[in-house]
Amino acid sequence: MRSDLIIKGLERAPHRSLFKAMGYTDEELSRPLVGVCNSFNEIIPGHVHLRTITEDVKAGVRMAGGTPVEFPVIGICDGIAMGHVGMKYSLASRELIADSIESMVMAHPFDALVMVTNCDKIVPGMLMAILRLNIPAVVVSGGPMMAGRHKGQPVDLISVFEGVGKVKAKKISMRELKAIEDCACPGCGSCSGMYTANSMNCVTEALGLGLPGNGTIPAVTAARRRLAKEAGMAVMNLLKKGIRPRDIATLQAFRNAVAVDMALGCSTNTVLHIPAVAHEAGITIDLEIFNEISKKTPNLCKLSPASTHHLEDLDAAGGVPAVMKRISALGVIDGTCMTVTGRTVGENIKNASVLDETVIRPLEDPYLKEGGLAILRGNLAPDGCVVKQSAVAENMLVNEGPARVFDSEDEAIEAILGGRIKAGDVVVIRYEGPKGGPGMREMLAPTSAIAGMGLDTTVALLTDGRFSGGTRGAAIGHISPEAAEGGPIALVREGDLIAIDIPAQTITLKVSEGELKKRKKELKPFKPSISNGYLARYARLVTSASTGAVFKD
Repeated sequence: MRSDLIIKGLERAPHRSLFKAMGYTDEELSRPLVGVCNSFNEIIPGHVHLRTITEDVKAGVRMAGGTPVEFPVIGICDGIAMGHVGMKYSLASRELIADSIESMVMAHPFDALVMVTNCDKIVPGMLMAILRLNIPAVVVSGGPMMAGRHKGQPVDLISVFEGVGKVKAKKISMRELKAIEDCACPGCGSCSGMYTANSMNCVTEALGLGLPGNGTIPAVTAARRRLAKEAGMAVMNLLKKGIRPRDIATLQAFRNAVAVDMALGCSTNTVLHIPAVAHEAGITIDLEIFNEISKKTPNLCKLSPASTHHLEDLDAAGGVPAVMKRISALGVIDGTCMTVTGRTVGENIKNASVLDETVIRPLEDPYLKEGGLAILRGNLAPDGCVVKQSAVAENMLVNEGPARVFDSEDEAIEAILGGRIKAGDVVVIRYEGPKGGPGMREMLAPTSAIAGMGLDTTVALLTDGRFSGGTRGAAIGHISPEAAEGGPIALVREGDLIAIDIPAQTITLKVSEGELKKRKKELKPFKPSISNGYLARYARLVTSASTGAVFKD
C-alpha cells in the first residue's frame, strides 16, 4: 500500500503522531487511506453544495473499509469570470488544479482517490491529475442544476446572457430581464444546459472514470447523494482489484467518449480537454479523430443552448447509458472497455434503454447524420478549428461575408452592443488564444449578444479564443495557429472575404497567397499584454489549442 510509506514501521512513529493530533485512531490508520479531493467553494453554484457530496463520498469509503482523508483544490466559475480579465485565468487554472493534486498526493501517499468536482476546468484538471498519478480513482460530480421557469418556459444562464442583447435590441425591457435573472439559476449545480461542465461530466462517465449517472443526475436529488456514497465504495473495490485509471482510460475508451460527445452535441471545449486528458495517459488524440468519429455518429440529442431540453430531461430519458446503448448499434462503442464500476461498458449498459425519444432520438431520425462537433481546416486555420455544428442555423452552414476585425473580445463586444455589426458580417476576434490572451478566453458575451440581438442566423464569429458550451450560432473557435504565433488569423484585414463551409469542413480567407506573404512580412512582433505572474508563465509554457493547450513537455 502506498500509505505504508507514512504509516508503517518504527521510523513512522512521528508521522502517526501527527495523524493522531488530528483525531485519527490506530484502527483508522490500519485501513487504506483514500484521498478525497473536495473542490467546494462559495463562488461557484456548481460547487456550493460539495461539502454534502464529499461527506457522502467519505461515508461510502468508510462503509467499504477505508479511511477517507479530505483535501481541497481551487475552482473558478466561468460564468462569473466571463467578459473581463478573470476569464484569462479559467483555462489556465486547469493546469494549476492538476499540478496541485499531484503535489498533495505525492507528498501524502494515499492508496486511492475520489475526485469531487463539477464545473468547467475543475473536471478536466482532476482527470489529468488521476491519469498522471495512476492510482485507483473515481471521479464524482455534484450534478447539474435544474432549469428555471419564466412565463411557463424553461430558462437558464444563457437566457440571461442573451437577454442583455435583447435589451440592447429593444426586444425586452430591463424589468423582464430582471425577472429572468431572478429565476434562471434556481439553485445549486452546474449550469443546466449541455455547457462545458455537463459536457465534461458526461464525457467522464462515457470514458469510464465516473459511475453511470455521473453526468446527468440532478444536483438537488437524493440520487446524487446516493451516487456519491457509491463512488466512495467503488474506489475501495478498484483498490482491491488493482484497477487503475490508465487501465480504464485506453485509446478505445477515449473513442467511446468522443462518440458520446458527438451524439450529445457537447461543448466545443471538449476538443481542448479530451486531448489534454489523453496526453496524461500517454495517448495522442488528433483532431481528425473527432471528424472520423463524427462521420459515424449521428447527433441524437439537442440540449440548451441548441433547444429547450436540459440535463434533467436527458437524465429522465435514460442518461448517458441509454445514449451509449443506442449508438453501440453503429459499432462506435467498444463494450469491452473497463470502468470504475469494476465492470465493462457492455455490462454497464446491457439493461439501459431510451425512455423518451423526443430527448434521445432514434438512429433513423437524428438531428444531424453526423456528430455535434466538426473540425474545419483551410488557409485561415491550417492546424484546425472547431464549431458546434448542431447549434448552427441551417442557412449558416455555408456562408461567406466580409471580415470585421477586432484584436480583443472587449473591442468586439463594444461594437456588437453598439449596433456596428450588420447581417452578413463575419466577426473576427484574435489575440485571444492560449498565448495571446493569454489564457484563451471564452466568447460567451459576444456570441450571446449576437444571438440576443437576433443576428445569430446572419452573423458568424471566428476566434483563436474559445467558446462556452452555452454558445450557439456560427461560432468557430480554437483557430490554429493563433494570432500571437503569427497564424493566418493575424493577417486578416477589415473587409476581407471569409468563406465557411461546415459540411465540407473548410474555412477559407479569400486573399491571394502572394498578398498573405506580403502581410506576413509586415506583421509586427506580438507583445504580450501580461508580463508577470502566473499568466506570464502560462503563456511561455502553453502549446496550441490544436494539441489541447497543454504545457510543453
